[in-house]
Amino acid sequence: MINPTEPHKILVIGGGAGGLELVTQLGHRYRKNPSVEVTLVDQKRSHIWKPLLHEVATGSLDPNTDGVVYHAHAVKHHYEFELGTFCGLNKDTKTVTLAETVDEDGVQILPERHLQYDTLVLAIGSVSNDFKTPGVKDHCFFLDTAKQAERFHNALINNFMRVNQRENGVLNIAIVGAGATGVELAAELYNVTDMLKSYGLPKMTAKQLKVTLIEAGPRILPALPARISGSARDELAALGVDVCEDTLIKSANANGFETADGSEIEADMMIWAAGVKAPDFLADLYGFELTRTNQILVKPTLQSSIDDSIYVIGDCCACAQEDGSWVPPRAQSAHQMASLVKKNIILTEKGKELKNFVYKDHGSLVNLSRYSTVGSLMGNLSKNSMFIEGKIARVVYVSLYRMHQIAIHGFFKAMIVYIAEKIGKVVRPKMKLH
Repeated sequence: MINPTEPHKILVIGGGAGGLELVTQLGHRYRKNPSVEVTLVDQKRSHIWKPLLHEVATGSLDPNTDGVVYHAHAVKHHYEFELGTFCGLNKDTKTVTLAETVDEDGVQILPERHLQYDTLVLAIGSVSNDFKTPGVKDHCFFLDTAKQAERFHNALINNFMRVNQRENGVLNIAIVGAGATGVELAAELYNVTDMLKSYGLPKMTAKQLKVTLIEAGPRILPALPARISGSARDELAALGVDVCEDTLIKSANANGFETADGSEIEADMMIWAAGVKAPDFLADLYGFELTRTNQILVKPTLQSSIDDSIYVIGDCCACAQEDGSWVPPRAQSAHQMASLVKKNIILTEKGKELKNFVYKDHGSLVNLSRYSTVGSLMGNLSKNSMFIEGKIARVVYVSLYRMHQIAIHGFFKAMIVYIAEKIGKVVRPKMKLH
């Protein structure tokens, strides 16, 4: 039970969808209670909704205008923000260690710090799982962070400019992993390539782009219903995407990929978007019970299995459902987990019994840029999911991001952000070209 008259420190590590929504809610909850201190820690200065990173990678979204700056957001929503990389945890003293922060030249910005907590929430997220495939780390781009997405974007623009100088030049891009990120990225690449002729690259059209989408399993979008997968595959094929299913990558090199059957897939640019895991450092620290993908095992209340003062939410959380399956690493999972942890922190404050987490699958949507959107609604709210596509699916897909904005800004400010985005699109290019 939390004593309202004694200081209580709530520390949230990770400012992704779940972490940022949680500190926003807690900040408003305790804004008039000076004894409760809410702090967010992240190694980045700003937040981009992870499902939109493929748009950052192609230039459809500018993180400099569409991102949320943590320091500014913290002031408006009554919590503290600490810039730093989480590198140590002492459960006995309830202390978190943040590594020294340095600039690009190695000059110290912030020293190593130690933060105390009474309640700790780990919302560290996930990274791509390369399955230790030889050559992947050296030759492939990843899209786990905005920085990685911008690195890919800069290389993409440079390659577009090179191809534009050649008659009948072709840019070959290979994407490994046909989950939502890989599928959406493939479609978005064709969208931005079609725009280039309007922005100073007249020879660049979709005909100069060849995208190969590689999936080790029998079909793309393996986590979604077969009907969604089939519809998305048809849409991608119509765009010109070469979809390779049942294709296992053996290694990567400077010229492309080698498959398990010895075939070569040539590529000028390679993106690895196959599988996710929690960061590797979790396997070396703290003594948590982990899954084979480094996710932290939790109780039904989302408290870690070894320490009730530590909650875990989002992609790094391994939460078993009643049917024996695991809660999937999705944005809607992180949103639901953040809401429950807020409730359980309040219930702890009141000395009441904590609630168990029950995941509600509201369906899945995949956005194929301006070409189409496909998905299913309702999930486990009904016996049968409802398949949707086209404009209706697009509206629902966009509304998911708007719901996230409402969660972190409030309804009124989220509407102002929406209007500002609309105005910005009138004066800004449709894609980022630098």
